[in-house]
Parts: sequence; structure tokens; C-alpha cells
Amino acid sequence: MGLLGKISGTAWIFIAMVFGVALGVFAPDVAKELTPASNIFLKLIKSIIAPLLFATLVYGIAASGNVKTMGRVGGKAILYFEIVTTVALFLGLGAVNLIRPGAGQHVEPAAATSTAVTSIPKLKEPPTVGEILEHTFPASVIDAMAKGEVLQLVVFCFIFGAACTAIGDKAKPIVEWCESLAEVMFQYTRYVMMLAPIGVGAAIAVTVGAKGLGVLFTLGKLLLTMYAALIIFVVFVLGAVIVICRIPLGRFIQAVKEPWLIAFSTASSEAALPKALENMEKFGVPKHIVSFVLPTGYSFNLDGTTLYLSGASVFCAQVAGIELTWSQQLLMMLTLMLTSKGVAGVPRASLVILSGTVATFHIPADGIAMILGIDAILDMARTSVNVLGNCLATAVVARWEGVDLSKAPELTES
Repeated sequence: MGLLGKISGTAWIFIAMVFGVALGVFAPDVAKELTPASNIFLKLIKSIIAPLLFATLVYGIAASGNVKTMGRVGGKAILYFEIVTTVALFLGLGAVNLIRPGAGQHVEPAAATSTAVTSIPKLKEPPTVGEILEHTFPASVIDAMAKGEVLQLVVFCFIFGAACTAIGDKAKPIVEWCESLAEVMFQYTRYVMMLAPIGVGAAIAVTVGAKGLGVLFTLGKLLLTMYAALIIFVVFVLGAVIVICRIPLGRFIQAVKEPWLIAFSTASSEAALPKALENMEKFGVPKHIVSFVLPTGYSFNLDGTTLYLSGASVFCAQVAGIELTWSQQLLMMLTLMLTSKGVAGVPRASLVILSGTVATFHIPADGIAMILGIDAILDMARTSVNVLGNCLATAVVARWEGVDLSKAPELTES
């Protein structure tokens, strides 16, 4: 019992992932029955997000004592998001043009017209800038919480926190209540995270049990291309950011490894958000920066998703035998830069964007039918990179604001 007690939460999650893969391979029928365990864990995680974001955002903004400070933080965050996601888009574009995984992989239209493809919601045309701006502002904060509209919640909390700052001492009871609520929700998160190994193991088991290990080898060229591009992005792009901004690498890895594992195994950014918020604050990033930049990044800084979308869109054209010119590809990238903002932090959401993009450019859906076979594996990679990129964004903005992260207290394993 003493030995088991020494195993960290991260290690338990990793052990559960290995066990889940083994169960999916050797007892797939049993593995498929674990769907409720995975869904229960994800539902518990989602129950944390709205109250935790409200509490941390309002308290963080009000505690900063300066609306101009938050405006400056927001401006820096958006600038950083746009630079990094643009690099991710072009890296995905370069990888799929260099390797050409879709060339020679043409499938018959009949094979592509499956119920799986037709069940994907279609975007008839990319949303306009005006529509995106309109969707950003909530008509009801309760409705935004219920629907998981993170960006709308961020906007409401920013204005609400600014109002608390403006009226000063009269808002003190509300600000103190938000501080207490944040602490309660962090403790609630710790309780839920005790179930993480079960939820994560079940999620992996269900995926492998339903698809089989063959899913790892189906369309291996595309899978390897996307994984290689994501690894290059993490090592060379995010790695360069860490070096340039002088972020302590060892401590940063320690802070993000558990949120990264949760995101990778569940393919849900939302599942990793509560732990990411807590760990980045422990890492030394001020509360008002973490609580604003991290959830905002879930709409504007989807590095893994934007890289994947650029590669997958061109792959669909290659499968259909369509040669896109560089000007057409650049136009597609501009479309993706617009439509990828606000992708929901839930599994398979990017398929909606991909489906809409290929339809907009009159590319047959054959490629999507092929991608569906391995999308679960691709989703794990792109989602975990999204979480990693957003955690790094909080640290970058903190350094940009003059915070010395080298002196922050060490993280302790939960």
C-alpha cells in the first residue's frame, strides 16, 4: 500500500492508458462497454468549467485592480496567438505538400458516401467576421455556461470583472466570494481528478476496442505526416518560444504533463482545462493572466487543430485527384484562419470545420471518409498540442509582463 501511495497522479494516468490499450486489444467487447465510465468522467470535468472560469476570471481581473492592465494582457495574448497559429497553418501546409500522403490514395465515391460522412454537420459557407463577432457576445451568461461557450463566458467575465474594479470597495464581497468559489472549485477538481485514471483508461479502451489496433496502421502515411508535423511544431516552434522567452523548461514540463496526458487520452481540451488552470498558476503565472489567457486561447490559439486542418484539407484534394495551386491553398489557409477560431474543445469538433472547408472549395468528401478511420488517433495528438500551446501562451504573456517565472515555487504532484 505504501508503494502504491508513492505513485503520482500522472503515473497512474499513464498506467491506465497502457491498461486501456491492452484491454481494447485483448477484450474489445469488454472495452466497448466502458463508454459510460469515460462519459461520466468527461461530464464531471465539464461541470467544473463554467463556475471555475467565472470565479478565476472575475477574481483575477478585479484583483489586478486595473482594467488597462487586462486590456494590455489581452492585446499581447491575441498578437501571440495569431503569430503562432499562422506558423502552425503553414507548417501543416508544407508537410502535406512535401509528403503528399493523399497522392495515389483515391477511393471510389461510393466508398466515401458512408453514413459516417453524411452524419457530420456541414458548414454551408464560412462564417463572416461579423457573424463571429456577434457570436462572441452572450445574450445570457447562463445560456453560455449551459452550452459551454467559453469565449462568450470570457467576454462576460471580463466586463463583469472590469465593473467590479470600477466600483471599488462596494464590489469587495463579490470579489471575495469569487476567490472562495475558485478555491472550492480547485478542490472539487482534485476530487474529480482522483477518477482520472479510470476515465482516461476507459476512453483509450473504448477507442482501441471499437477500432482495433488496425486503426493505427490504416492510412499510416497521413498519420505519420500529421504526427511528424505536430512534433516538429512542438520541438522547434514552441521550443524556440521557450528559449526566447526564457521559460524554465523542466518546471514547465512538470506543470503541463498531466493536462497534456488528459487531453491526449480523452481528445478533449475541456477535460484538461481545470488542471491546466491550476498547474499554470502553481507554475508562477499570475492568476489574472492564467484565468484570461488560457480560456481565451481555447478559441484563438488552437495550434494543433489549425496545423491538422491545413494538412487534412489539402489531403482531401490530393485524394480527389485535385491539384490546388499555391494561391488556392493560401486562400484556403485564410478561410481556415477564420473558421478555426472558436472550435469547441470537444472530440471531433474539427471535422465540422474540415467538412465545411472542403465543401466551400468544391472538393469531394472522399478524403474525409478515409480520415474518419484514424480521426480518433489524430484528434488525440492535435488536442494535446492545443493544450500544450495554450499553457505556454500563459507563460509567454507572463514573461512579456515582466514576471520572473524562475522564482516560482515548485509544483507538487497531486
